[in-house]
Amino acid sequence: MSMISARWSRRALVAAISMGWVVAAQAEPPAQQQEQAPGWFRMMVGEYEVTALYDGHTTLDTSLLKGMEREEILRHLDALFIDAENGMQTAVNAFLIHTGDNLVLVDAGSAACFGPTLGQVEQNLRASGYVPEEVDTILMTHLHPDHVCGLADENGDAVYPNAELRASQGDADFWLDEERSQALPEDQRAFFTMAQEAVAPYQESGRFSPFEPGDELLMGIVAQDTHGHTPGHASFMLHSDEDAMLVWGDVVHSYGVQFADPSVAIEFDSDPEQAIRTREAVLESAVADKHWVAGAHMPFPGIGHIVEDTEGYRWLPIEFGPISSDSE
Repeated sequence: MSMISARWSRRALVAAISMGWVVAAQAEPPAQQQEQAPGWFRMMVGEYEVTALYDGHTTLDTSLLKGMEREEILRHLDALFIDAENGMQTAVNAFLIHTGDNLVLVDAGSAACFGPTLGQVEQNLRASGYVPEEVDTILMTHLHPDHVCGLADENGDAVYPNAELRASQGDADFWLDEERSQALPEDQRAFFTMAQEAVAPYQESGRFSPFEPGDELLMGIVAQDTHGHTPGHASFMLHSDEDAMLVWGDVVHSYGVQFADPSVAIEFDSDPEQAIRTREAVLESAVADKHWVAGAHMPFPGIGHIVEDTEGYRWLPIEFGPISSDSE
């Protein structure tokens, strides 16, 4: 190597070191980061601020879906790139509504009732800028554990100490009836026990009151009868200005299957035939009225529109964007 070429080689090495190229090549790569961002998403429905709160996810076996052969179920899910051979991932969402006068929580998540992949509603509510003490009203779509357990902490105290708890009279009569639950075999009491323990601190402080379908629970928020999944399952229609949203609870569990064929039920339905009739009516109405939908078991944030498809219906999820009611 000539003296000139050696000099340029040294200069190139010095330059590479000064710019970090050589150091970067020799350094260990950074560790992969395994944590997600806090699970909340915010939008406006007219003048109402709606914040989706992610409770977490669980995995359901496809055998829980009733009315369709497994091969057909897997075909529908595979078309959406959902590998369900070992179960289908299902989100659990709650929704926080700021009306301007009230801070309303719809459903409370599952707390510790279903393991470590769930139970994040409270921490995501805090991450979104609010604290549990500010919630003044809690509306329950129904009293299944993945919606109700988050009402109370591990000591049995109310997580939302200043909130009035509202649930449908139909669900209250069914799930909070101790005589009914005690008459069941012990292995069938779990859902009843979890509902009763979660609601207890609100009952004891005089902050629990049932509602009936059609009741206007707060200005612009009306309870709708969507029973079938449970005896008193309810959904909540929000109206503000010219905008509207239906928070529909558990009308749909598997968007990959039940939009294509609404006649598919799920094992957890109290009255499968009525749950199917309810789902068909709600989907038809959502298409006709073009209102927003917020679903407890839709992929987070669980908010979108429903349109007709060549095979049943199709889910159009909201896009991330400005917090405004014209984000469609």
